Amino acid sequence: MDAAAIHGLLQARLGAAAGECRTTAKQPWIAVNPGAIVDVCRFLRDEPELGFDCLSNQTGVDYASEGLLQVVYHLYSYVHRHAIVVKVDVPRDAPELPSVVGVWPAADWLEREIYDLIGVTFAGHPDLRRLLMPEDWVGHPLRKDFVEPESYHGISTRRESLLR
Repeated sequence: MDAAAIHGLLQARLGAAAGECRTTAKQPWIAVNPGAIVDVCRFLRDEPELGFDCLSNQTGVDYASEGLLQVVYHLYSYVHRHAIVVKVDVPRDAPELPSVVGVWPAADWLEREIYDLIGVTFAGHPDLRRLLMPEDWVGHPLRKDFVEPESYHGISTRRESLLR
């Protein structure tokens, strides 16, 4: 099933929850309203014609100039052998989104990574804490405006280049 057909099913079932559908992209994607992400994901997994049983990747993107953070979900159906990308925009100054761990348990560590590195808070996540950075680290290092501190607990964060 192609992205336009998937988008049509989403709009028929969930109405305005599904926004723009970009079918000409290398990986066709559908924009989803933040408050509807769990319902949309549950529909994409449970609808027999769709059967997206695998969250193969979930990541975050910082669009600082637009004031947005974007969470991107890469879904695949092993039953139907089709894929789709779902994108959700959240405001950079209040980045919160419902967790989809209840839909795909694979989202657990992916959402923790996005929280740690980009700063999106996933409401309802069962164990939302930093994954890669220390618990007391200030900031989110993959945000475009992140400035690395000179030191962390008295240890320099600067490294000499190994390239000569």
